[in-house]
Amino acid sequence: MTLLLGAASLLALAASPARADDLRDAVAADLPQLVALYKDLHANPELSFQEVETAKKLAARARALGFEVTEGVGKTGVVAVMKNGPGPVVMLRADMDGLPVIEQTGLPFASTKRAVAQNGTETGVMHACGHDTHMTAWIGTAQLLAARKSEWSGTLVMILQPAEEIGQGAKAMLDDGLFARFPKPDYVLAFHDAAQFPAGQIGYTKGYALANVDSVDVTVPGIGGHGAYPHTTKDPVVIAASIVMRLQTLVSREQNPNDPAVVTVGSFQAGSKHNIIPDEARLQITVRSYSDETRQRLLDGIARIARGEAIAAGLPEDKMPVVKVQEPYTPATYNTPAFTEEVATGLKARFGERVSEVPSVMGGEDFSQFYRADKANVQSLIFWVGGVPKEQWDRAQKGEVQLPSLHSPFWAPDAPVVIATATEAMTAATLGIMTKKR
Repeated sequence: MTLLLGAASLLALAASPARADDLRDAVAADLPQLVALYKDLHANPELSFQEVETAKKLAARARALGFEVTEGVGKTGVVAVMKNGPGPVVMLRADMDGLPVIEQTGLPFASTKRAVAQNGTETGVMHACGHDTHMTAWIGTAQLLAARKSEWSGTLVMILQPAEEIGQGAKAMLDDGLFARFPKPDYVLAFHDAAQFPAGQIGYTKGYALANVDSVDVTVPGIGGHGAYPHTTKDPVVIAASIVMRLQTLVSREQNPNDPAVVTVGSFQAGSKHNIIPDEARLQITVRSYSDETRQRLLDGIARIARGEAIAAGLPEDKMPVVKVQEPYTPATYNTPAFTEEVATGLKARFGERVSEVPSVMGGEDFSQFYRADKANVQSLIFWVGGVPKEQWDRAQKGEVQLPSLHSPFWAPDAPVVIATATEAMTAATLGIMTKKR
């Protein structure tokens, strides 16, 4: 059903006042084979750092287009390089991994794949975040740029990144020499499909676009005993509950309201029986922020509150809570303002009112690592391409349905529109950079 909606939506987009030209015609001509690739990728997702077949399949396509291709970068990543005279180095990135989600879209090409996740659990696997559209548009862009070498000058570095969903793939590629073994980019560019915009809309944010993502584990010791004799114990459940409540003040009373932050306790585990006070409670917390300073203040605050509540409860010094911040964390994604404005201006000229500036979000994206690896010399932008089918969007605006989010087992973007829009946008942006600077 989604693909039928996509065809109808494409006709509507073609009739929009945005400028039509030979690039858009070329995208339309390539679209049938790109949609076939999308269906194959959607039906055959692979989990983080398990993207072996996906990488092999797409690497072969890039190699056939004339790229110099290296596989196995950062475990399963792919780097495809095309040198075309003097000029800037532009890196285009797509992420490859699916999620441990059992698909419920009802699509005829829905995934039935199963795999073993990092925690050892067997699970269904689904492209519930739209990385299949990212990879398909990556191939579409590679095809167009390879065919238009006379229109640009410089070095094109196209990467397929593993393990975005666990926030480790970009760092793995960098640690494996991405910026040392291959041409180091002057510009890095990517897009992400969006479940909050109608299909074919493009959104961009200058500055911070996505958040720092920290996972924090707090272990609260106690002195266990019988539930009927609490005076003989130091109850870690009560102490942990006090920590949970006090954590709410980190954002509501300590954080500047103009500097967004999130501290959410996602898991509270303690005890095994009604009448036993346990000797330990465990909290799992997600922390979101933008600046490094705010991040550190929140993490320090969690440690301070955990210790303070333990002291208030009378725990001895050798039984203070243990606060562990998981590493590596996903740093905030920063779109360099001047570069973002330059690309956005070009996209607005091409797509018209379909392009707009949008607020930043508290989600995370390890695309951020590429900019942070060399802030002084790398210009960076990730933008959104809306994926909600028009009929669903219209019904949602009337309150008739609730739209699924990314990571939902029901997320089924209007793939042809996402792929066509993203391919055209990524190609046009790259040509703009490499033509202007040549």
